[in-house]
Amino acid sequence: MLNFNKTHFITSAPHIGTLPPESGIEIAFIGRSNAGKSSALNAITNIRNLAKTSKTPGRTQQINLFEVQEGCRIVDLPGYGFAKVPLAVKNKWQQSLTEYLQKRKCLRALVLIMDIRHPLKDLDRQVMTWAALSNLEVLILLTKSDKLGINEQKKTLASVKKSLVEFGATYRVVVFSSLNKTGVDEVRQILSGYYETFHGFTQEEAPSAEVTEAETEPEHKFDEEAWNKYSQD
Repeated sequence: MLNFNKTHFITSAPHIGTLPPESGIEIAFIGRSNAGKSSALNAITNIRNLAKTSKTPGRTQQINLFEVQEGCRIVDLPGYGFAKVPLAVKNKWQQSLTEYLQKRKCLRALVLIMDIRHPLKDLDRQVMTWAALSNLEVLILLTKSDKLGINEQKKTLASVKKSLVEFGATYRVVVFSSLNKTGVDEVRQILSGYYETFHGFTQEEAPSAEVTEAETEPEHKFDEEAWNKYSQD
């Protein structure tokens, strides 16, 4: 298993054009602005304030890159929906998010963050549908599980798993709490497995993403209209 305690910040980018060159493997964390994404990242890496948290949703305003080890990166994407910021700022975030999801060839998996009390919102479903079409692995974290009793957690987990059948793909779902560390070890194991599988031979080697002219446009288009609609929420 990778040592997530060695994760460190690389850079922030306002858009895909300012990201480092494509190489290795990226796993992106994505979710609504109030779902606890930054807290989840800090719990998984066991590094306090690696990702900045705030009582005000929408703190993540750029694409933030972290390196677990050479060739294995975590990407913290801007949250969608909810954030109470000027519309122009929201639209800028949406553009950055859409470009990354459409064009970043070294993206191999998504960690989709959902508040266990409010799972499977419309845009969450859009993310899962697009990920299935794009052959991306998806790990769903049902965060803030400490807010519910054990029976309620189990009930919600079963309901979410049942609903996922409609997307025609297999998703992993983990009940998670950054407060009491529920699910942290399991998530580390799953992420380590993703990096190992994608590298194919060793974790240490990081194959470059060579993009040919024929690959400059994604095979499956992301529904940008849906993103723009929900950016108004």
